[in-house]
Amino acid sequence: MTQFLLQHYLEHSAARTPDKLALEAPNGSLSYGALDELSNRLANLLLAQGISKGDRIGIDLEKSVEAVVAIFGILKAGATYVPLDPKAPARRKAMVVADCGMRGLVTTRAKLQALGPELPGLPPTVVYADQEAPEGALCWGDVHAASCTPCADTGSIEIDLAYILYTSGSTGMPKGVMISHRAARAFVDWGAAYFRLAAADRFSNHAPLHFDLSIFDLFAAMAAGGTVVLLPPAIAVFPRSLAKWIDEARITVWYSVPSALTQLVLHGGLEKFGFSSLRKILFAGEIFPVAHLRSLMALIPHAACFNLYGPTETNVCTVYAVPTPLPPGDAPLPIGRACANTEIFALDQENRPLAEGETGELLVRGPTLMQGYWGQPAKSMEVLVPHPRFPERTERAYRTGDLVSRDASGNYLFIGRRDSQVKSRGYRIELGDVEAVLYAHAAVAQAAVIPVPHPEFGCVLHGVVVVRPGERLERPEISAFCAASLPPYMIPATFDFRSGLPMTANGKVDRRTLLEDIANA
Repeated sequence: MTQFLLQHYLEHSAARTPDKLALEAPNGSLSYGALDELSNRLANLLLAQGISKGDRIGIDLEKSVEAVVAIFGILKAGATYVPLDPKAPARRKAMVVADCGMRGLVTTRAKLQALGPELPGLPPTVVYADQEAPEGALCWGDVHAASCTPCADTGSIEIDLAYILYTSGSTGMPKGVMISHRAARAFVDWGAAYFRLAAADRFSNHAPLHFDLSIFDLFAAMAAGGTVVLLPPAIAVFPRSLAKWIDEARITVWYSVPSALTQLVLHGGLEKFGFSSLRKILFAGEIFPVAHLRSLMALIPHAACFNLYGPTETNVCTVYAVPTPLPPGDAPLPIGRACANTEIFALDQENRPLAEGETGELLVRGPTLMQGYWGQPAKSMEVLVPHPRFPERTERAYRTGDLVSRDASGNYLFIGRRDSQVKSRGYRIELGDVEAVLYAHAAVAQAAVIPVPHPEFGCVLHGVVVVRPGERLERPEISAFCAASLPPYMIPATFDFRSGLPMTANGKVDRRTLLEDIANA
């Protein structure tokens, strides 16, 4: 079977082992054969509604059987899936729906009722993933009643978009990262080979489906013919329950942000569980404090650990196999070396290669790169640039904005950012995105958002606000105002109200002074 699209992973495994368990979700399970058949039915239903190649179809669902069926059904219809953050406020979801011109949406009646007032008009095709659809609307019963025959050829090829993942944008508008089938498959194929994934593996899905870590969980499982197990959201917030779930679910491959593993080490009671099935622990998205990693490796010594690095725009582009035992000291882990078929290099401000110990910006070239940001060609051109050393090449390199150095062994070390982007709990946050919301409040004259280092979460956000003369503003009000436009992880945990902001000599907000003030307080 020729394979070049993401859904071919499912179809190939379904043809080989139709009765093998493909998916375990909080609301049910599906074999490969059943998942393949049900996603065919959804695809045929979408095609019958006029959905065509390249249309963007949103998914606004909690983790569930229906959410995974929606992903594969949309892909089989030749369309592009756009997962929405189910915890984001309706206003932010509506921005995404409008920005990418969604032609369809798979959701529930309750979620659509919350979203509807923020939308000038609904997408032409709405499929309700429950039985509570308005009269005459498409519901999940219509999916089950549709044809289960494989879809006719939609004309999709590997360079077509598979999905768009929206991340924080510096102007207050989320950015849609466009990933093709070829880019996603290049990453998944590398991961399946590098980690020696097998049909016996059981993959955790800790990350939300709108977060790029979920791409590995879902599609690597399908590629290997293994089982992906969706973590119930209610368990994720309780480390002891999560540790018990990992053990009892017989997870063999775990992938999450380091802050989730840190919570397990500190509060999960890991010593009470054997984790006999767990063989690989993968983490990405933020720095893992070495002291906590050392504890994790002592508590689960039989599981190999790997540090993965790569922004959403590149998929994963470097990997570092954590040595056993860890070297003494608490120096941060390297982000490692390039994945197969990927070129990474760092340049100084004059576009010269770095010497050992120097710091410069990391660039990535290879088949896993995004096509650009949806509807933002100028922004795309800023970061997708001609190869600085080989400008005659048509292939582009991605400027990550991450500052790195290289050690004597050839591994890259993450140093920091050259802009105002930060990571908290693994989520990428543009401080300008949060500040734009604060400035939208009528009582706010000036605002700054300061990332404060945190031992468990990477950083937490602290809002500093100057209120207009004659106005009053208190913490509950500004927090609620932010919650109407921002997902929970982007809302500052604390606020400080001042009469003015300190400024640097060149007229910019003096963020260093603000951070020192917050730390001293």
